[in-house]
Amino acid sequence: MAQLIVAAGVVGGLLSLLDPIPYVRDVLRNRTRPHRGTWLIWSVLACVALAAQAAQGGGWSLLVLGVQAASTSLILVLSIRRGVGGASTVEIALLVVAAAGLAGWALSSEPVVATLCVLAADLVGAAMMVPKTWQDPWSETLSTFWLTAGAALSGAVAVGALDAALLLYPMYFLLINVITASLILGRRIALGSRTGAAPALTDPA
Repeated sequence: MAQLIVAAGVVGGLLSLLDPIPYVRDVLRNRTRPHRGTWLIWSVLACVALAAQAAQGGGWSLLVLGVQAASTSLILVLSIRRGVGGASTVEIALLVVAAAGLAGWALSSEPVVATLCVLAADLVGAAMMVPKTWQDPWSETLSTFWLTAGAALSGAVAVGALDAALLLYPMYFLLINVITASLILGRRIALGSRTGAAPALTDPA
């Protein structure tokens, strides 16, 4: 069992190292247009989740979260110049909601409640990118979300215990990435093939 936990942590860490590579590549090629608000929330939350898991004795699962914190922060930096959104009234309101989730995490002494606050904030970040992704599914990198889902699954196995406080985040992360990848794939199929074209989105900010 111990060997499985270690192996899952290593696999999750490797997948987390790999998953931002196609995304960063596509951002630099102007094929992917990250939503600034989404990646702001996700980068902050990844760092928060890393700190929370460390405080709760997350063990080898910390390897996955550490890599995720670094990669989401990198994409946030790239999104400043190459991304879209993040400054409309609705988006600012959603950022406030996400900040409230972070405050709930900081103020709660109950690990499960704190984790749920983090997940609520993360869900706001995912929701912010849905309109953009629905309009132009080619403005996101599909493979990154599948790889991240795999990393989340490995992270859940690496927890090595039926502990709700430790399992909530990786299991949610698995679910939200599978849903996002399915949305991208489904919309691409519905809209038909498009190759070699830059995203048609304009920056509303």
